[in-house]
Amino acid sequence: MNAVDHRSLRVPDGLDGQRVDVALAQLFGLSRSRAAALIAEGRVHLDGVGVSKSERVLQGAVLDVEIPAESDPLEVVPEIVEGIKIIHDDPAIVVIDKPVGVAVHPSPGWRGPTVVGHLAGAGFRISTSGAKEREGIVQRLDVGTSGVMVITKSEHAYSILKNAFRQRTVDKTYHALVQGHPDPLSGTVDAPIGRHPGADYKFAVMDDGRASVTHYETLEAHRFASLLEVHLETGRTHQIRVHMAALRHPCVGDFTYGGDPVLARRLGLTRQWLHAVRLGFEHPESGEYVEYESGYPDDLQHALDVIRDSD
Repeated sequence: MNAVDHRSLRVPDGLDGQRVDVALAQLFGLSRSRAAALIAEGRVHLDGVGVSKSERVLQGAVLDVEIPAESDPLEVVPEIVEGIKIIHDDPAIVVIDKPVGVAVHPSPGWRGPTVVGHLAGAGFRISTSGAKEREGIVQRLDVGTSGVMVITKSEHAYSILKNAFRQRTVDKTYHALVQGHPDPLSGTVDAPIGRHPGADYKFAVMDDGRASVTHYETLEAHRFASLLEVHLETGRTHQIRVHMAALRHPCVGDFTYGGDPVLARRLGLTRQWLHAVRLGFEHPESGEYVEYESGYPDDLQHALDVIRDSD
């Protein structure tokens, strides 16, 4: 439970007549938004009486405030996350099947479950290499993307696999259900990706972006959509989603990058149809090539079945 800091100060002459939120912010060194939030939570009293943020303070009045300690948004919170499956576990690595709705590690603005939190809660000891909230993490999957991924448990494994991902020697295979039919049916998208100039939560093909290469092959062509097998040469954030959108064949259900909401509703999808199906690499200890797979989760399988039946 977070500690609460109780503070009490008299309103000085210089703040006479100011709004409560302004006075609170200046007296206690808070941001205006933080001050307003504390008032809305009923944690602020003026001469013993609760206030609204627009009320005015008078010189000499006593301003009381309870300031709960803010939790660190990057703190790893151990908790068992329903749906995470362990595919493989040995002293060097642990390979998991990540469900949708789970982030790989904590980040500002994310309050949901994480892979590293689950592993901590389940008693796994992972590598301490990397930033505190990303220890052991050598790859990431978006919150909205499911599938197979590897986390390192030893420092040696972290070093070897981090370098393997950097050198692009890891085989990363995804399946994506995209709208329409890409032309050609198989090909390569070599287009740099950068942050979208109009929305910082999105990415786009940008001339000054980072080099990004995606190879795709059509596995199934249906009336409304195509099932693709995708191999990533690079690993940029949202890479497959951005490249497919750039081809004007966004992932089905991907509303951020132009997915048709009508089609998504018909298929019962609430997220993009994108799944990490295989991951292959040289084991960091034995040097043997290993490969791990993940089957389609129920929501993606259902959507694909509907598409197949619509032909």
